[in-house]
Amino acid sequence: MRSVAAIAIIARLTLREAVRRRLLWALAGLTVVIVTLTWWAFSRIADASPITGPVEMLGVSQVTVMLAFMFSFVLAMTAVFAGSPAIGPEIESGLLLAMLARPIRRSDVLLGRWFGLASVLVVYALVAGYLELGAVDLATGYVPSDALTAPWYLAGESLVLLTLAVVLSTRIASVAGGAMAVVAYGLAWMAGVMGGVGEAFNNDVLRAAGTISRLILPSDVLWRGTAGALTPPESVLAAGGVASASLYKFSPFSGAAPSLEWLAWCIFWVVAMLGLGIVLLRRREL
Repeated sequence: MRSVAAIAIIARLTLREAVRRRLLWALAGLTVVIVTLTWWAFSRIADASPITGPVEMLGVSQVTVMLAFMFSFVLAMTAVFAGSPAIGPEIESGLLLAMLARPIRRSDVLLGRWFGLASVLVVYALVAGYLELGAVDLATGYVPSDALTAPWYLAGESLVLLTLAVVLSTRIASVAGGAMAVVAYGLAWMAGVMGGVGEAFNNDVLRAAGTISRLILPSDVLWRGTAGALTPPESVLAAGGVASASLYKFSPFSGAAPSLEWLAWCIFWVVAMLGLGIVLLRRREL
């Protein structure tokens, strides 16, 4: 119970620090700007070409998925640059040593930091995601096949990147750790695209590369879930002249809902990485 209370206190202090550094206000302001621009842009698209048939719906759906990819990139960068300085600067400044003089364990500090930042990212991803989908619906009338689930996949993707950044912060300086996390995110997405091409053309080498990359860093699993949730229903695909829905789903900006096994792996990966971070922090000299 004492450990749970310590984690809760550190998480609350992390939230206060986010407010003090105006991270929450910056995210709120960005959300308002992005949602407003989304509504304006899709309104112009609807004015130029009224959304009356499946072909137009397909066009709107692809723009929506590309918008979601841009938002996922922004969300990933936010997670990385919020998590990279989570531990390292406190060690360098001696603040962590002063905290550990109290009945607080190193694991409490890491988990408290993670929970505090995770709560900010999840709330931001869900609020901004649903508002953007609402803006698209208001402007064009387009509703994806699984609009309720898509923001949750984005939130999960941000947690994967946050976890990686926090773990790296236990051993690597903030700038270097953040750069490594960003590069890993980009490589995972590229490997996921290659894996999708391997699935579409039955290439075992590319398929295996995609699978291995998703095991190492499962951010692409959740991005593919987001893209799949934002695609139009199968009936719209068929009416729009897409002959093979499977090929459509493996394009660079499309995907499908991950299986329960992959979702379980994502959860296990986050828990295992947090455990690794605790071990690394415990073995680091202060």
